[in-house]
Amino acid sequence: MTRRRAIAAAAAAAGLAVGGRIGADWMVARLERAHNQVHRKPPYRASDRALALHARLDVADLHADSLLWGRDLLQRSERGHADVPRLIEGGVAIEGWAVCTQVPRHANLDRNDDGSDDVLLLAIAQRWPPRTWRSQLERALHHAARAKGFADRSGGRLTVIRSADDLAAYRLRRVVDRDTTSVLLTIEGAHALDGDPANVERVADAGFRMIAPTHFFDNDFGGSAHGVAKGGLTAKGREMVERMEARSVLVDVAHASTATVDDVLAMARRPVVASHTGVLGSWSSVRNLGDAHLRAIAATGGLIGVGFWPEVTGGDDAAAIVRGIRHAVGVMGVEHVALGSDFDGAVPVPFDATGFVQLTDALLEDGFGDADIERVMGGNVLRLLAENLPGR
Repeated sequence: MTRRRAIAAAAAAAGLAVGGRIGADWMVARLERAHNQVHRKPPYRASDRALALHARLDVADLHADSLLWGRDLLQRSERGHADVPRLIEGGVAIEGWAVCTQVPRHANLDRNDDGSDDVLLLAIAQRWPPRTWRSQLERALHHAARAKGFADRSGGRLTVIRSADDLAAYRLRRVVDRDTTSVLLTIEGAHALDGDPANVERVADAGFRMIAPTHFFDNDFGGSAHGVAKGGLTAKGREMVERMEARSVLVDVAHASTATVDDVLAMARRPVVASHTGVLGSWSSVRNLGDAHLRAIAATGGLIGVGFWPEVTGGDDAAAIVRGIRHAVGVMGVEHVALGSDFDGAVPVPFDATGFVQLTDALLEDGFGDADIERVMGGNVLRLLAENLPGR
């Protein structure tokens, strides 16, 4: 831990000692309400046709940061975007639960370094184990344990998907019991490996099945689209990708610099994913991918998850999301397009997890057929995971 981070940790701990547990919980709740907003509150309306189609869908969403905020995700909350009851109500078969282990103060899309650590403050306020104060890896492992704990306490409502067999068994169960959902554990930024590519083994053993090389800043493994140097994969990054592919862990290029995306695509032997992104063909943003990268991701057999928030869609409703989906389908083919909401990711979204039917309705309104809607809303993700997750 750097001196700057140690001082921040001491200050936060002192604040907790003064404010106590109730004050810390209030602070985290206030932060989440400020950052995870919804443009339109539930309940959500949709056409009869959309309601009938949506009732048959297995929705899959590649990215949500719900683990970050300290809520009991088995309980329906009035804050944030998603929890298990709302995922079930929204028809979600599988959600990507991302672990975010460090975010710089005043994170922005243009230029960030790793000199600050707001997740450390959340860790202390939420009383994560002290080992997580000093280690990014321990933060990731802590969240994997939390996810398992939620599943263990869920009475069958929640399953953590670790293998193709897990997924197949869950899908069979869902045929007769749709009052269930599942999650895939992912890592947002390989700084969670504490600088050692060998720690791919540790996180894979803990159940993580997708890792993004970078998040908001450049790290030991590669450059971020929002970093300082914005370089490509380092030697450690290349070793990490090789280890990930050997363990059937998907590479996620969301937030990666152009050079890092290029380097990943050049060496990938397995499908590449951009879990939550937008497309430059529908909206200009640093977070969005151009057509050349869309085609190259499709060529690996991979997917992009089209995001829901205005910085990538250019709007605040389901129609704006569909504009991105429509462009991506035209460039990549419908079999390579999926959803990547970024629920609970400190972004505003048009609807919470109960409102996926609004997206089904908007896709119908845009002229998509039922079969293509099934693919985009979840079928493509389920196919990719069935073909690429490890076995038992």
